[in-house]
Amino acid sequence: MKVLAFAASVRRGSFNRKLIALAARIAREEQSEVDLADFRDFSMPIYDGDLEEEQGLPEGALELKQRVEWADALIISTPEYNFSIAGPLKNAFDWVSRARPMPWRGKSVYLMSASPSPMGGIRGLWQTRIPFEGCGALVFPDMFALPHANTAFTKSGELAESRMAERLHMELVGFLRLAEAVSRICGKAVPPRERTRRSQIAAALEEQTAIQSGSA
Repeated sequence: MKVLAFAASVRRGSFNRKLIALAARIAREEQSEVDLADFRDFSMPIYDGDLEEEQGLPEGALELKQRVEWADALIISTPEYNFSIAGPLKNAFDWVSRARPMPWRGKSVYLMSASPSPMGGIRGLWQTRIPFEGCGALVFPDMFALPHANTAFTKSGELAESRMAERLHMELVGFLRLAEAVSRICGKAVPPRERTRRSQIAAALEEQTAIQSGSA
């Protein structure tokens, strides 16, 4: 199974970059093919409808779109900004969501966060679910929020607390198994007899997306 993993942070010392590196290693141990991306690869301007109309999607958005389309599933570790979704991630999400067919639709997503706070960024994760689910992604019910992230990692990049390490491993394995099962339904390889019905469903969902998103 193909997995795109990235931390929605460009800070070199980001705790979320440490967490996504650990998650990517676990996914590889579970026999997944992992594309561990650097969020800097997806640099793009603030979403601007006029810019999109004149030039289309910027290079960074196209890069993210292509790597999302390659993957069966996504693992994303994101910081919490002011009790909500991180601005850079939301901006990238909005740009990519303008592509058709919708790149996020049918992708299994596992959300994580690491923060020095006692909450671990969980409030931001609840807000991050909303646009993904609204655009048809299948967000795993469990989310991993790592509190006190400034002291949570060993020098080798492992989680210092065994209970948290076991929980992360258990949730990731569960996510990967579910994502693999879902990919057989939502993935590119579809039996011929199911292609017509899948196309009908996709067209209906695209119409609904257009009604909901509109233009402002």
